Amino acid sequence: MLKTVFMIVGIVMIFEGIPYFTMPDKLKALMAQIMEMEDSNLRVMGFMMMIGGLGLLALSKI
Repeated sequence: MLKTVFMIVGIVMIFEGIPYFTMPDKLKALMAQIMEMEDSNLRVMGFMMMIGGLGLLALSKI
């Protein structure tokens, strides 16, 4: 179980690190845009990401 958790966290770290490594300038511009967004919009985006992730997990169990 713990091995699986470490593997999942490692994979997430790899995917999260790719934009920082490949296009840091565009990522900074994106972060500046995100800073200008309303909190409610960010909450909706976060909620949709969680629902999408749960959907992918559900599909992987089928």
